Amino acid sequence: MLKSEFVVVNPIRTNHSGPVRWLASHLQHNLWLVVVSILGAFGNAALASAIPIYAGQAFNAARGDRVDLQTILWVSLLMVGTQLVRSLLQLARNAASEVQGQRLERDSRQELYASLLGKSMRFHDGYPTGEMMARATNDVRELALLVAPGLNLVIGSANFLIVPILVAPSIHPQLIWTPLIFTILYTISLAQYLQELSPATTQVRTSFGQMNSGLTAAIEGIETVKSAAQESVEIERFAKNARRVRDAFVGQGRVEARYLPLLLLGIAQATGLWHALVLFRAEILPLGDVVAYTGIISLFSFPVFVSLFAYSQVSSGVSSARRILELLRSETELDRNEGGYSEKMRGEICFENVTFGYDSTLTEDGRNGLGSSGSQAAQASRPALEAVSFTIEAGQTLALVGQTGSGKSTVAKLINRIYDVSQGQVTVDGVDVRDWNIATLRQQISIIEQDIFLFSRTIGENIAFGRPDATEEEIVGAAQSAQAHDFISTFPEGYHTVVGERGVMLSGGQRQRIALARAFLTDPAVLILDDSTSAIDSATEDQIQRAIEAATRGRTTILITHRLSQIRWADKIVVLRKGRVAAVGSHEELLEKSQAYRDIFARYS
Repeated sequence: MLKSEFVVVNPIRTNHSGPVRWLASHLQHNLWLVVVSILGAFGNAALASAIPIYAGQAFNAARGDRVDLQTILWVSLLMVGTQLVRSLLQLARNAASEVQGQRLERDSRQELYASLLGKSMRFHDGYPTGEMMARATNDVRELALLVAPGLNLVIGSANFLIVPILVAPSIHPQLIWTPLIFTILYTISLAQYLQELSPATTQVRTSFGQMNSGLTAAIEGIETVKSAAQESVEIERFAKNARRVRDAFVGQGRVEARYLPLLLLGIAQATGLWHALVLFRAEILPLGDVVAYTGIISLFSFPVFVSLFAYSQVSSGVSSARRILELLRSETELDRNEGGYSEKMRGEICFENVTFGYDSTLTEDGRNGLGSSGSQAAQASRPALEAVSFTIEAGQTLALVGQTGSGKSTVAKLINRIYDVSQGQVTVDGVDVRDWNIATLRQQISIIEQDIFLFSRTIGENIAFGRPDATEEEIVGAAQSAQAHDFISTFPEGYHTVVGERGVMLSGGQRQRIALARAFLTDPAVLILDDSTSAIDSATEDQIQRAIEAATRGRTTILITHRLSQIRWADKIVVLRKGRVAAVGSHEELLEKSQAYRDIFARYS
């Protein structure tokens, strides 16, 4: 079983050993729908064969000097009756297939979404968002089309191959040879066709994902594109990716154009008619049976023409399933550690000789899981942190200072285990963070980053994101503590105002105050402020400062900031330089003994 930071109990046990087995494990969950589809398809094919049989009987009854009107009447009634039953079976079959397809799309989408939420940040850092979205939307949609119309038509066409073999001998035993030989040659040519078609459909799905990835990147960075006047370059890049998609579709079309069963169908129809006429001339068959047999052979036209589309749809669906399964099976190094430490947090934090690189793959004791084996962390570049050690007592306030790129924000991401250390260990309350239940750990740590992310939801919902059960009074109280209530009240809909994508309708200071309110509401044991007051104007800085002081009272607080007004009242200050601890002490101590701190103090004072 793969590691995961977050797990939803899936009522469907799925098999991840291959795309076909994964699809089958989903379809088996609604086995009765599969049975209805198969029975409906067989009944449809069997009753379709009744038409040429009855037509042959009617032809025999109409030949000669005396027309048997009674036989023709009964045959006509049987034709109508069998086709009414056939239409009902087709309805049941199509409805069952459509329901099965929609359920497959729903269940696979839920499974994929839960899996993506459980992946570690290392996975998400290295995976293009557009490619991921293409798999989560377009590829998942292809699964529904794989079932209906794909598999629905494949099952139906298979029965139209079986029925002529079963019915032809009832007309005359020799007549089995044409449908039997055709079915064998059809199966062989279809297998070869599918072997050529699979890489073609895979290329279509892959090129579409690449095009979607490029489009997503351009849209997400639209401000950068416009500010650099690079619209024409991005359009050309998209056109190039679109041409790749077109070429992939053309390649698939070339494979489909070499569809041999069309030729085999013509040969089978000619051979079957010739064979039946030979038996007629030998007075072994009546002319009506020749008509019936010719109609039976014509049933092969349905699987031949339908399979040209249906198998392409199935092949595309299997290619999509393979791409989805790649995401589901992608390794992630972090695990929710369900049986881990789950006590109430006091807030004592200790870094012991911690080394970390964003592209490292294995911890010192092999506990990470991205790599296979080894005793040292694999690092392709200079570590973000190297041999970092410091301690924060419960309830203390620590300020992290240093130049840009010194590793300050990385420290925060190691405490709540967004990433795992490469060497050394981070402990909370004396327990290695890797031994904590990850949900318990993160629920008691709140991080407010400089780049605030707000969901496209109401302001109230964004504040209550960490506590969805919070009352309106609690939400308003948290907003007041964060000095956000006044500007929220100016909106026509107040706390029910829906902010835009990523909170774009709000200013930077407003977004940060909403994030502060979110943190106040969750009442964490550890509060980490990662330059979270950088966009707050000077007019409200004093009020925000008092709110932060109130919020940090009695809890462990880490301030990542350049604001000297906040650094001064920290119990301890850690100065980072190029990923290493340059100095530790109080404000007065560092001014006296640390040149690195004096340089920072002089720069921002």
